[in-house]
Amino acid sequence: MAPKILLVTGDAAESLEVLYPYQRLREEGYEVHIAAPSRKTLRLVVHDFEEGFDTYTEKPGYTIPADLAFSEVDPGQYTALVIPGGRAPEYLRNDPELRKICKAFFDADKLVAQICHGPLLTAAVGGLSGRRVTAYPALEPDMQAAGAEYQDAEVVVDGTLISSRAWPDHPAWMREFLAALRSRAPVV
Repeated sequence: MAPKILLVTGDAAESLEVLYPYQRLREEGYEVHIAAPSRKTLRLVVHDFEEGFDTYTEKPGYTIPADLAFSEVDPGQYTALVIPGGRAPEYLRNDPELRKICKAFFDADKLVAQICHGPLLTAAVGGLSGRRVTAYPALEPDMQAAGAEYQDAEVVVDGTLISSRAWPDHPAWMREFLAALRSRAPVV
């Protein structure tokens, strides 16, 4: 049986930050479950960087079904946690069921891969205190307020925590995450 990976997200998550790790991990042979506030079809968004804009733009993206509601998740069944960005983490960090899930992964020292605005979730459960992390650059003050040392790099590995800034950093993010997964939970 393949090791299981949990990907937690919701509406308005960044399409590439959900679909790329989901497909890449499945390609490697891992079983990936998507959890959200409820079992439903999630509406993702596309964030892009366009000339003349001070920040990213947002357009409707793909849809993807959630396999599980947060209340149905048993963190003990999963080897690692993936937290995509987009706007979803901003409101999901208030979900008590998701907070329990995230805390369980940190308490068990399991692998956590986060990208873009995903660290808003791990900050909400105290998972960043004393750690080195990267995130979408606009979150630098939030990361520092959470007690983390922010680094503006395409990927930062601090023990079991692997973080990246945004979807342009996917190759470095997945390279480090997969190396950690292969050593801790190889697909046989």
